[in-house]
Amino acid sequence: MKNILFITRRFCLPVVLIGLLLEMGSCKKSAPAAPVITSVRNYVSHPGDSLIGQAGPGQWIVISGNNLKGALQINFDGVASSFNEALFSDTSAVVLIPAVIAFPIVPANKLNTITYITTHGQTTFTLKIFPPAPSITRISNENALPGDSVTVYGLNLFFIQSVTFAGASITTFNEAVDGTFISFPMPSTTHAGPVTITTTVGTAITPFTVNDVETGVLSNFDDLFNYAYFSANITNDPALFPGAHGNYAELNATNIGASDYAWYNGGRGINLNPVQWIPAANINDPIANYVIKFEMYTKTPWSNGTIYLAQNFDFTYIARYEPWLNADGSSTPFMTKGWQTITIPASAFKTKPSTSGAFDGTGVSITTFKDLLGAGGNQPFSLWIINNSSTPIPAFDAAFDNLRIEKIK
Repeated sequence: MKNILFITRRFCLPVVLIGLLLEMGSCKKSAPAAPVITSVRNYVSHPGDSLIGQAGPGQWIVISGNNLKGALQINFDGVASSFNEALFSDTSAVVLIPAVIAFPIVPANKLNTITYITTHGQTTFTLKIFPPAPSITRISNENALPGDSVTVYGLNLFFIQSVTFAGASITTFNEAVDGTFISFPMPSTTHAGPVTITTTVGTAITPFTVNDVETGVLSNFDDLFNYAYFSANITNDPALFPGAHGNYAELNATNIGASDYAWYNGGRGINLNPVQWIPAANINDPIANYVIKFEMYTKTPWSNGTIYLAQNFDFTYIARYEPWLNADGSSTPFMTKGWQTITIPASAFKTKPSTSGAFDGTGVSITTFKDLLGAGGNQPFSLWIINNSSTPIPAFDAAFDNLRIEKIK
């Protein structure tokens, strides 16, 4: 019996050890392998979802391969992208290439690469990532005086070959390495015209003119002037607001109480007599084709209260301007750096919702100017500082000039 037990123990122990080793080997085999990228294709419906060998910033793509789950970071030319792993499987990943890539300073070893990093390894894949044509999103001051600083904002503003501002050639400028803006002194020119920026890839041109206080202007407080009653003070004092084009209107009020809608008190409104907002022939154009613009210069920090844009002294449709209001509902005091061009989409003209406590201009947007102006397009125009908040405004002091409507499409 002892011999049998001895033999059993002698032979069972190796068998158990072998079993454990096999199990450990099995565990190693089940561990995730490093990611592998085999191809990239467009993230669009067929037939556009074909394989691609090149892509540009701001483009959605689908990365195909293996072991793609568990992504920690996906870099394009060394720049981290944003992604949602809910759109991933083990064999595909939907990713947005970063909209801003500083191509001039991308290290040579990261140029034209996708680096895919997961919890279980990483890989690098070659994809030609090229800068697309430049685009212009806004201009700091479209009607600056000669010598004043002008900044043109946009995307892919690098590898620049030429720049013109209202027809004047700009040969010296500062540019951001990430291609998001260029700046230069305002040239001395009496002409109006677009801004053009040509790079090695293409040309961006504004659909509107700059250095232009006539086209689409409702009032420039100089030769185009149609002031109505209860309007703010008009002045051209360069000491108060330097850098103005002639006359401007100043809204200057103190201690505007909570829920104070009295735009007619204390010089808090700019009111124009009936004026042609847009040609009657364009009254049914899509509202997305137009914006409201003006130059503005603030002298006091602004952190509550709202600029109302209205027609015919009417609250039916209101466009609200609240640059201090953050997306999360918090506030950041707003001040301009000198004169600044403000752009408000015409679609910002909205109704007041029927819900209790709702604010003017937070409901349904107009779809054409006919909703707002009627068939003729000739109506009064108003700009007011209103306090519909529960906190008083201690002071508001700002100047306005060149109230206008521009077609952008």
